Amino acid sequence: MRVFATRVDARPAAVAGLFYPADPDELHALLDALLSGPVPVGPAPKALIVPHAGYPYSGKVAGRAFRTLVPVAARIRRVVLVGPSHREWFRGLALPRATAFTTPLGRAEIDAAGVAQLAALRGVIVADAPHAREHSLEVQLPFLQRIVPGAPVVPVLVGEATATDVEAMLEAIWGGPETVIVVSSDLSHYHTYEAARARDARTATEILAARPTLDGSDACGSVPVNGLLRAARRHHMRVELLDQCSSGDTAGDHARVVGYGAFGFYDA
Repeated sequence: MRVFATRVDARPAAVAGLFYPADPDELHALLDALLSGPVPVGPAPKALIVPHAGYPYSGKVAGRAFRTLVPVAARIRRVVLVGPSHREWFRGLALPRATAFTTPLGRAEIDAAGVAQLAALRGVIVADAPHAREHSLEVQLPFLQRIVPGAPVVPVLVGEATATDVEAMLEAIWGGPETVIVVSSDLSHYHTYEAARARDARTATEILAARPTLDGSDACGSVPVNGLLRAARRHHMRVELLDQCSSGDTAGDHARVVGYGAFGFYDA
């Protein structure tokens, strides 16, 4: 483990006002809309794959995924957030030194025990810089603050790493029903609407079969997703497609679209 010296107590929101509203009342109202709909009946997922684009683009798909946690919100004591690094290059997996992330809804506390547990793993660094401007984890926080406001998070950014590295990290913090894993990833980028639809359908097939075969052209978070899929195979999990669309469905432009998918992982 390498620990970098620079530290902030609470990491401030980096993309409020860009990916989601900066005004708390506006954000509350938007979350109400995105989380509206029937609450799922049946087993709750152990893990989710959720998109991380701006809420006008992928918020509906993300909301559909997070609604699955509503029936079991009271038992969730920790959320492990895993996503790809878009802005900083580093080798391995990065945990923050900050004690909380902030959004317009307040502080999202970081699980210090979970961070300490993962910091002992090979290939893990502890540094605030990779997290400072990253959106892939931040955009999940307002949803979690609404559904499981008391649950601290363990934010893990994936840099130059392998799916095996991610799988080992997940196994180390897997826990029981008190721990939920959220992997943040969009699907294909900048194809035409029809080409993206076909490509994302193939990607969904691989995810539903828990085959860790994705690459960066299939999903921007392919390494975190493949790590989860490897863990899902080890735990004999059932995977369910919760929702899927593209920016062509939500923003209207069909020339260059980004794909979004939400998937739930359930104990067999």
